This record gives sequence, structure tokens and C-alpha cells, in this order.
Amino acid sequence: MKVPAIAAVGLTALITLSACGSGSSSTSQAVPKAGSSGAPAAGSGLHVASTSLGNVLVDAQGRTVYMFTPDSAGKSTCDSSCLQYWPPVAPGKAASTVTGKVASTTTTTGGRIATVGGWPVYTFIEDGKPGDVAGEGFSDFGGTWYAVSPSGQPVKSASTSSSGSAPAQGGGY
Repeated sequence: MKVPAIAAVGLTALITLSACGSGSSSTSQAVPKAGSSGAPAAGSGLHVASTSLGNVLVDAQGRTVYMFTPDSAGKSTCDSSCLQYWPPVAPGKAASTVTGKVASTTTTTGGRIATVGGWPVYTFIEDGKPGDVAGEGFSDFGGTWYAVSPSGQPVKSASTSSSGSAPAQGGGY
């Protein structure tokens, strides 16, 4: 008789702990990890910040914003596996220092993505802190990634390489 009672208490405790531990009100995880849904980061809040590349656009968390060369005005070509490493910037407000026209379009997965000067814009999961520009000149997913100027143009540094250090298609991250 003791075994079923202990099992019932254990099951009740497990259900209670699962219910308590499944939700979190913390939003401090600003950089999506590989395998995420590719959903946009919360609130774009685009503004200008100084980096080693000069003044570039950054999102609300200060992460550098990038454009992808295969994209075109109002059209994102970054597929679902690409979006795991290059999360779309959520449409939203932009500071007055952003001189490129800010609008939005859809990703290849149907989500919304901000555009600047017509170009869809993304962040890079390898940029660990505000001001990082690890995605600059990175060649991956069939194109090259460039930081975005306040006017919506690509920022191409003199030291930009033609190839990234990680395998193509996000393998090995």
C-alpha cells in the first residue's frame, strides 16, 4: 500500500514542479541560439551606434544590424535555417538618427522583418555584446552580410574578408 501512495505523491510533485518551472518572465536572453524559431527579437528600436566600422544601425539591445546581399528591396531570401543564425529585426520604431526609410516585409517563413532603405535587416548570433561586428563581410547562406549604415546602405570595411570562418549553411555553430 505504501508504493502507490508514494508514487501518487511523487507524480503530484512532478506535475507541480513542471507547471512552476515552465514559464519565465525573464526577457534577458537577447541573442537567439541556433535551433531557435527565427522569430524577430522583441522591439526593433533601431538607432545609430559607433562601432569599429564607424556609425552603424543597431537594434534595441545594441546589436549590430546587417543586410544580406541576395535580398532585394522588400524581399528577404534568408530561409529558416539561415534565420537561426541571422535573426530578423522586428519591425518597430526607429530613432530620428536613422535616415533610411524604415518599413517592414515578410521573411521566407512568413514572419515580419524590419527593412531599412528597402533592405530586410538581421542581427547575428555570434555578436555577443553591443558593438560587436562579427558578421561584417561574412559569406554564408549564398551571400555576404554587411552592417547597415544609418541611411540603409551596406558598410563595407577595408578589412572585410570574402569568406567567414565557420562552415557554410550554419554547420558547426
